Amino acid sequence: MTTASMPSVEYHQKVAAYFDHEACKYEERYWGNPVVQRIRQSFREEVKAHTFGCALEIGCGVGLDLAHFASIYPDREIYGIDVSPAMVAHAAQKVQDFGLPNVRVELGTAEGLADVFPQVQFDHIYVFFGALNTVTDLPQVARVLRSRLKPGGTMVLTFVNKWYLTDMLLNLARFRVKRAFKRLHTVWGGYSDKHHLESRCFSPRQIRQAFGRDFRVTRRKGYSILYPAWYQVNWIQRFGRKLCAFLWDTDQVLNLTPAWCLGEYALYVFESRG
Repeated sequence: MTTASMPSVEYHQKVAAYFDHEACKYEERYWGNPVVQRIRQSFREEVKAHTFGCALEIGCGVGLDLAHFASIYPDREIYGIDVSPAMVAHAAQKVQDFGLPNVRVELGTAEGLADVFPQVQFDHIYVFFGALNTVTDLPQVARVLRSRLKPGGTMVLTFVNKWYLTDMLLNLARFRVKRAFKRLHTVWGGYSDKHHLESRCFSPRQIRQAFGRDFRVTRRKGYSILYPAWYQVNWIQRFGRKLCAFLWDTDQVLNLTPAWCLGEYALYVFESRG
């Protein structure tokens, strides 16, 4: 990676500070949010559909998925990195508490992956909840991931989507024009109005351009097209679980149409080309 495309230390410190702030209450909020639990479990099922002996999670957070996969696959090696020191500390403590010798978690970034685990080649890489939305040069990161992936390796990557149509329409209906089009800006800024996150949202076209040279897409799926996004968990209390279950099922149908990419998240399954 060239010096021009490498994010500065200050940039990574800003991203880390945002997630350091979120770390202490992350798990408490997670266990109180059935929307994000359902979405996470679906992400996990996509990973479980692939055979691997050595997997890497980028943006491992507090270690929920590291612990999950290491527990059900005790004979497999699970690695994790996160840019946030606080998140890594929580994840490391979880690994220790669960007694998981097949997990290694380190502080690091997707751009610097080769420096964090220089001797390791992975046969599977996964990213949940858009950790790659904080990279500044997605094509460069795609090449880094390709260099760390074994021939024939696979990846399950999720991205915060640029074209979240339902959210845009809801904000326009409330005359929140600036918020409605926030995702379309060069810098998105994250979900919070109080805490800025150095990040950007990606369209399907941008993702194809970034990964198309070295990978082929074998599966794609949209999330929260009509089903609530994780921050709309109050919809369950307001409209009831039956209606939200119907919206989840409707999303499965919409995934068979061009509307698949109009939700909160877009998931891609990639296979390396060589």
